[in-house]
Amino acid sequence: MANVTKPTSSTFADLVELLAGRRFAVLTGAGVSTDSGIPDYRGPDSPPRTPMTYQQFVSDEGFRRHYWARNHVGWRHMRTTEPNAGHRALAELEERGIVLGVITQNVDLLHERAGSKRVIDLHGHYNEVRCLNCGTVFTRAEVHERLDALNPDFSTEVGDVEIAPDADAVIAATESFVITDCPVCGGMLKPNIVYFGENVPKERVRAAFDLVDAGQALLVAGSSLTVMSGLRFVRHAHREGMPVGIVNRGVTRGDPLATVKVDGGASETLVALTEALGRAGDAHHGR
Repeated sequence: MANVTKPTSSTFADLVELLAGRRFAVLTGAGVSTDSGIPDYRGPDSPPRTPMTYQQFVSDEGFRRHYWARNHVGWRHMRTTEPNAGHRALAELEERGIVLGVITQNVDLLHERAGSKRVIDLHGHYNEVRCLNCGTVFTRAEVHERLDALNPDFSTEVGDVEIAPDADAVIAATESFVITDCPVCGGMLKPNIVYFGENVPKERVRAAFDLVDAGQALLVAGSSLTVMSGLRFVRHAHREGMPVGIVNRGVTRGDPLATVKVDGGASETLVALTEALGRAGDAHHGR
């Protein structure tokens, strides 16, 4: 990790000062995974995107077909992505007892693959599918096999595609795609991901608040905090008088509440932070 460029702004020093000697929770967004090849929705250089809403998915078969076609191709890409230096830095900080755990808005499972042990996947993850009728949960691999059998030539027909953050591929023509129903009851299958317009399960939200409350600070990395599912934790920490550090390229909705804001990339900042907090810990112990 030593070959990653370190940020040089004075606010980075402020971030180190803020977090040194504290144990804290981390809230991550799509910006943490961009260096793994997964684009974000709202970064300064991101093209406009309109994610499918829950209501569209459940009420219109055309929307469902469009979604599953794109997801069928996008899933192939998602399962081959690898954690980047930022993911590994957070896993290292957890192993050292500095980071208490990660609350992530991402569905890519890269924190777990990097070695983080306590991860709350706020919006679910791309690797499961649930029947909305009987509640049976299937692995995405099982559903992929069924879709492959129903659409044997589809992936080769679409060629190279752009991948979106929710395991969705950008494909124009999806009319010919055949979707599959639940093999148990014939009900509607939906990726086990929280869509726009859908609520995060209450027990998951409670666990995330408990993780924030267990810390002495909150660090946000790679999130614009545009949606309330992430912003509420920043508001909560601020109300409780807890210092908040934000690392993100561009403006976030949480900036007015932040104690320190570093405008920069998540990976390089988290790597540099891991090294700096190590030095701060050594100095604290007189080494």
